[in-house]
Amino acid sequence: MTPHGEPPRPAPAATPHAAPRRAADDGAPYHVRIRDLPHTERPRERLLHAGAGALANAELIAILLRTGTAGESALDIALRLLATHGLDGLHRLDADLLAKEHGLGPASASQIKAALELGQRLATLQPEQRPRISGPDDVGAMLGLEMAALEQEELRVLLLNTKNEVHSIRTVYRGSVNSTQVRIGEILRDAVRRNTPALIAVHNHPSGDPTPSPDDIAMTKDLIKGGKLLDIDVLDHIVIGDGGRVASLRGAGLLD
Repeated sequence: MTPHGEPPRPAPAATPHAAPRRAADDGAPYHVRIRDLPHTERPRERLLHAGAGALANAELIAILLRTGTAGESALDIALRLLATHGLDGLHRLDADLLAKEHGLGPASASQIKAALELGQRLATLQPEQRPRISGPDDVGAMLGLEMAALEQEELRVLLLNTKNEVHSIRTVYRGSVNSTQVRIGEILRDAVRRNTPALIAVHNHPSGDPTPSPDDIAMTKDLIKGGKLLDIDVLDHIVIGDGGRVASLRGAGLLD
């Protein structure tokens, strides 16, 4: 009995925890430790079972990190790094600056930089295996699902050789992709540095609708003009919407 003569109230029933969502599904943070996940859902076990190609970028980075912090799992940290820098940005970021990111340190930063550098060297050693772009669907297959999950607009360029094979992919802008804010020189810069004969611009619409906007069309026409001055062929501009859907400005006849 309580001091007031009332029977004690039963403690409220515990609320079962919702099953954690995978980063590959919707980009939502785990907020649980990897060891708390079902054995078959852990990134390392999924890699061994289904292969590295089945894992999202965040899961691959989480394997490199191995452990998180008291407030973030390794997957949380990986998702934050990708949201802040992108995969290409992590490759370009100096190791000492990467080591200062919350939840990292010299050892983790070195592991990430080493893995990214090995991937870059492998791509250089095997040019015959570079993917060839024959149309918008090839771009969608390469970047569609990843860019559709981004929460803000991001502009990337696919640098192509004379066979329309992808030499590299560069992230050149994050934010509102429109003709008043994006500088054409920034888009063409890497193509000039690498003496690239052609490129394809790609950006996402977080709204989910890949329909090109008037700003998309105006910016692309300016890009084509700038490319001609530098002898760089701008083949297309691909807009990515939800589910990896793609819209080609060239294919829609918007660049004529």
